[in-house]
Amino acid sequence: MRIARSLVTVVSSFRTQVCSCCCSIAHVTSWDNGSGFDMLQGLLSILRKLKSTPDQEVRILLLGLDNGGKTTLLKQLASEDISHITPTQGFNIKSVQSQGFKLNVWDIGGQRKIRPYWRNYFENTDVLIYVIDSADRKRFEETGQELAELLDEEKLSGVPVLIFANKQDLLTAAPASEIAEGLNLHTIRDRVWQIQSCSALTGEGVQDGMNWLCKSVNAKKK
Repeated sequence: MRIARSLVTVVSSFRTQVCSCCCSIAHVTSWDNGSGFDMLQGLLSILRKLKSTPDQEVRILLLGLDNGGKTTLLKQLASEDISHITPTQGFNIKSVQSQGFKLNVWDIGGQRKIRPYWRNYFENTDVLIYVIDSADRKRFEETGQELAELLDEEKLSGVPVLIFANKQDLLTAAPASEIAEGLNLHTIRDRVWQIQSCSALTGEGVQDGMNWLCKSVNAKKK
């Protein structure tokens, strides 16, 4: 019984790690013939492996025109205060944990004078997130041209692209389907892509997009 109690104590100390991996440990009610001891030994072995397995790192490039909501989106992902946002003059980097991945997100300023420097960050990109201000219809052509140039970049060849149709909380926002048609996204054949309606301000749709992103990374790494 002393061995049993000590093992139950050890298993309890790992409960946090088990929960984070969506595992659960059933209560052991029988110790006949040492079967409970063997089972706990096996569980402890699994838990040690889980604890020692680091999250896979994913490099994400977050681009889009200025005032599109990129930094607000990044702060929303990082669960940070979004009440005060200033335009990104250079770049922001944040790491976000999601579904067993460590997402290293590079948010690069979208002002016209900064865009030529975007290519300095293309190397080793796993996923491209492109943010569009759905309410700024006057700039749809401009944002479409920038996106098309990104998709033609050799260093971004085949990289999955997630397009956030942001600011859907505004009444003047164009629906994602209209934006997809206007940007001819259906002609993209060299990579997987997704356009996701969202509001970086309220958080609506953001997690749906990130779920797609993680699934795409999983599929790509297999």
